[in-house]
Amino acid sequence: MTLLQLFGQGDAVTRLVAALLLAMSVASWVVILWKGWLLRRATRDVGRSTAAFWQSPSLEQAQQSVGAFDRESLVLPLIAATAGEPAGSLAAAGDRAQQLTRRLRDALHGVLDKLQFGQVLLATVGATAPFIGLLGTVWGIYHALTAIAVEGQITIEKVAGPVGEALIMTAAGLAVAIPAVLGYNVYGRLIGRIEADLEGFARDLRELLTHLPVAAGGVETRP
Repeated sequence: MTLLQLFGQGDAVTRLVAALLLAMSVASWVVILWKGWLLRRATRDVGRSTAAFWQSPSLEQAQQSVGAFDRESLVLPLIAATAGEPAGSLAAAGDRAQQLTRRLRDALHGVLDKLQFGQVLLATVGATAPFIGLLGTVWGIYHALTAIAVEGQITIEKVAGPVGEALIMTAAGLAVAIPAVLGYNVYGRLIGRIEADLEGFARDLRELLTHLPVAAGGVETRP
């Protein structure tokens, strides 16, 4: 018996569990495929963008050069964060290094939120899908044993079939959870590498701009 047949023959609880597992599987695979594409581009773009930045003669030209490589807008928000704050505001008060630190930190958090998107879903699916499948199994075994008790005769043939059908739910739960767990772990490692590169770039950018003279519109574009 397949999961589809079990869905057609089961009661409301069995169908709900099967539909939930199917929805979780579809959602996790959409995230796995999308994040695989995103992180592959991001790994490439961050390296090219930072290299283009440091090879540029000025901050203005660096921003233009980075725009040609930064397809996912991971480095550009950090560069844009170096623009000066409006005069007279609390954001413009304090030491210049502190202002840069705050703006770069906020920009970095926004970039990392983009990279981390979907990780919570993968973790949730990986942690809960086996238990949802187990719930379907327990419920199916309960109904199988109830039906056998009503008939009054217990034989191995009557027990093996219904119990084996109910165990499909456990296998389905594991089939949903395993790809989600693998995706979460692999992508978490890739995100950690990209995050380290972006944090290093933000720190170097702060050190560079802290020692540049301030122009009327913000940070001077030429060292």
